[in-house]
Formats: sequence, structure tokens, C-alpha cells
Amino acid sequence: MGVFVFLPLVLPLTAWPIARLAEQHLHPRTATRLLTAVAAVMALCSTVCLGLVMVVGTAQLPGNPLPDGWSDPEVRAAVPFDEVVGKAAIPALCAVVAACGRTLWRHGRVRRRAHRALAGLPATGVAVLPDEVPYAYALPGGRRDRVVVTTALLEGLEPAERRALFAHERAHLTARHHRFLLTVQLAARANPFLRPLRTAVSYTTERWADEEAARAVGSRRAVACAIGKAALVSRGTPVATLAGFAAPGPVPRRVAALLGPAPSARRWPSLFTSVGLAAWCAAAGTAVSAMSSANSAVTMVLILRAATPL
Repeated sequence: MGVFVFLPLVLPLTAWPIARLAEQHLHPRTATRLLTAVAAVMALCSTVCLGLVMVVGTAQLPGNPLPDGWSDPEVRAAVPFDEVVGKAAIPALCAVVAACGRTLWRHGRVRRRAHRALAGLPATGVAVLPDEVPYAYALPGGRRDRVVVTTALLEGLEPAERRALFAHERAHLTARHHRFLLTVQLAARANPFLRPLRTAVSYTTERWADEEAARAVGSRRAVACAIGKAALVSRGTPVATLAGFAAPGPVPRRVAALLGPAPSARRWPSLFTSVGLAAWCAAAGTAVSAMSSANSAVTMVLILRAATPL
């Protein structure tokens, strides 16, 4: 195991460059999938690392469940022993579990409340609320996915812009963007070094929906105008965990991107570009993190088997 068991804790730093460059140079769909995959793998590996460090560091504390053979000198020589680090890993691992559990609970509670609030409305794909506060968001799950929009927001948009709004929110539902967002939220809770990826994915999912809406309505300018108008009057969604229309992500950047040419749909960037180099660096860091945590876990299992009396 050695010091390699600690690598997954710091390897998320290798993903910082791609978190910043992907949203600028990659297609939003590619950027979202890439960043989410990197965040999920690195978060899992760092959590496994904390668990292994906790087991190793507390192996000789009274009351530990490990076999007596763990104290054998040959076994101790093969495993780095640091009681201080092991004790520190206990509250760290508890904090990770508590933070992730709270995120899941809050996410489920918000969705349940939103669905209960719409229980008396017709079971259509679009729910129009008579509300003076302008907002719109995509609500997945329940009996069916729904687009929720208020009359105040609809009154401020032209017909073409309304079509852009509905196309944008339906794109969120079709691509299941809430799953990407929840994954990166959990990853950021597991390892704070992954927070830049969470921020980037929040932006790229909105850009992904923007591009799908532009393709559906056939006008990038209409989508840009709709986003700009909604940003001027909207206060965001009443529930922060749901994807809104204009609140998430830097609105001026989204509008500027829509007023420019459509992004290239190339799946993987060339190595001889800044974004390509950053992507390969993040991929290498993810691979090393996965191999390091897997190697440490297998080593731990083998040592436990050898130290356990038959």
C-alpha cells in the first residue's frame, strides 16, 4: 500500500484544468459527461481511501474488529501504521457519509414537495402556476416528468421565446440532467477538491439544454433572447436543487455562446490543444486514482486473509 493509498485524496487536483477549459472548448454534452464521470470515479476512490486509512490507522486500538494476526511484525511492516492519521480519518469519513446522506435526503424532499404542490393540477407535461413570481424549472420523477412555469414568466416572453423556454426545460428532462447534477453534488461532498467540477457541470448542463432548445426551435437568437429576458425578471427557482431556466450558470456567457456559432460535436479533443491536454491529464489522474484505490483495497484484503487464523 505505502503512500499510494493517499493519492486518491489529492488526485482530483488534476481535474481542475479540464473543469475550467471544458465549458469553453468542448460541446456541452461531452463536457457534462466527461466531468461527471471524472468526479464520480475520483469521489468514490477518495472515499475508499479514507476507509482504508481508517482501518490501517486504528488497527491496534482497543476494541478494533481486526484479527490478532494483524499485530504480526511482518504484517505491520507491509502496511503503513499511523494512529493519528487513522483517528483523523474517522471523523472525516463520518462527515462524508453525513454530507452525502443529507444531500440525498434534501434532494428527495424537494422533489416530493414539488410533486405534492402540483397534485391538484391536470396531469399534463406542462404545469402553469398562477404565480406573480416569474420562474420555470424541470421537475423529473413522479408519475411523469413535468415542466413547471408561472404565468408571470410566460407573460414576459414572446411566442417564439416561450417555445424556446419549453424546449430548454424538456431538454433537461430528456437528457436526465438532474442525475448529472446530483452525482457531482455528491462528489463535491465526498471530496472538496471536486467542487470546481460541480460548478462546471452546473453550467454545462444549462448550455447543453440551450443547444438542444436552439436546435428544436431552429433559432439560436430566440433562445438567447428568452434567456436574457428571463434573467432580467426571474429570481430563480424556489427550489435550488432543480434546474431553472435563467438562474443557473453565468447568463451573459450563455447568451454570448448562443449568439455565436454552434459548438463542434467532436467527442474527444486532440492532445495537441490545451483542452485536449487537460482532458488527458484528468483522465490519467482518474485512472491512477482508480488503480491506487483498487490496489490498496486488494492488498488490504490479502493481508487480512493472511492474518486471519483458519
